Order: sequence, then structure tokens, then C-alpha cells
Amino acid sequence: MKFCLNRKTPYSVISGLLLVLTVWGCGSSDTKTNTTTTPAEQAASKPDSPAKKQTILFYGNSLTAGYGVEPSQAFSALIGKKVDSLGLNYRVVNAGLSGETTAGGKSRIGWVLRQPVAIFVLELGGNDGLRGLPLADTRKNLQAIMDTVRQKSPQATIVLAGMQIPPNMGTSYTKEFRGMFKELADKNKAVLIPFLLENVGGIPKLNQPDGIHPTPAGHKIVANTVWKVIRPLLK
Repeated sequence: MKFCLNRKTPYSVISGLLLVLTVWGCGSSDTKTNTTTTPAEQAASKPDSPAKKQTILFYGNSLTAGYGVEPSQAFSALIGKKVDSLGLNYRVVNAGLSGETTAGGKSRIGWVLRQPVAIFVLELGGNDGLRGLPLADTRKNLQAIMDTVRQKSPQATIVLAGMQIPPNMGTSYTKEFRGMFKELADKNKAVLIPFLLENVGGIPKLNQPDGIHPTPAGHKIVANTVWKVIRPLLK
């Protein structure tokens, strides 16, 4: 099952970066605000003790970005709503970029981590696998991203989203790809989501007509899968 598009143009990459930096730069942390909204909406929102809010950063590709659904329907936004409903002292930032590979994620991580984070959810690697990129390179890139997080936010909890790919690239590649996430999670003492698309991947009614991206109903299931892992980490 495929779940990402090809990388966008450089202008789109720049726009994605500017969106994340604008959200952080304006310091908006109103518990009613969806952090996946536009910069204008973020700037217009009413701050609510921004200095006291801790950040949950979702860093990934089109799954995190919520391709094909409304921003408020993406699983990261749904996590934000769960956080708000419980009155927890966190804000959710969506730093997803459609088409992102681990190499792309490595190149922009320094831009994104302009402020410290409490929880860093890393959802990358799927596009590497679908393209059959060398897994040694994917490992190095994911490790470099986590190393940067440790350097810039030493106290952050890293959550690594495990992914799976169809056997198009061969049984050995597919098996090694699947096991790579647990190996990296164990090595870095990160919290593992075994398979982000559990009970969603490959189910037509839970995916958009392209057979790639989850529907709003699919995102709800993904959000529940992620929430089971993240909720115990929130103080």
C-alpha cells in the first residue's frame, strides 16, 4: 500500500517550513486552536500562557500533513483535540510535508527545531521504502534526525512511528524495512508505535480513492493508535 506522493516543488518545501516557523514564531498556544491551520489564523488566535505550554511536534510526510483531508481531520489535529479536551498543558505542532523522505527530513530538521519540544513524533521512512532506497541510508538519516532532536531538546521524548511496505522490493528488503524501526527505537531508547497505519492500511473504505492516503475515518483510527502510545507520556 502506498501512502505518499512525490516530493513537491522547492516552493512548496519553503512554504511548509514557513508555516511551521510562523506557528512557533507567533507563540500561539490557545487550547482551542488547531495548529494545522493557516498562519493568518494562528496569528489571530488568542495566546494562552505560551511560555508554559509544552510542544508535541509531529514530523513526517503526507500522512502527518493530512493530505486530501481538512487540516482539522488529520490525525495530528485529532491528537491536539484530545489534549485540549483533557486540559493538558501541551500544544500540537504539525510539521508534516507531503512527499518527504528521510533525507529531506534530515535537511530541514534544524529549521523546524527552533524552539524546544517535549515530545517529538517521527513519522518518516515510508517514501524511502516505496522507492527502494538503500536502507543503510534511511537508517543513517533517521538516526541523524534523532541525534539533532537530542542535541536541541535533550529532555524530549522521541516517539518513532513504525511503517510497513508491500513486498514489491522483495521479501528481504520488506522484512528489513519493517524491523528497522524497532531496532532504531531500541537503540535510541525511543517509544515505538509498531505500525502507524494499523487497521487502516490496505482497507479501501478507510483510504481515499487514490488508495494512498487515509480518509477522515482512517485518520480517526490512526489518531487512536497514536494516542494509546502518547497519552502515558503526557504529564
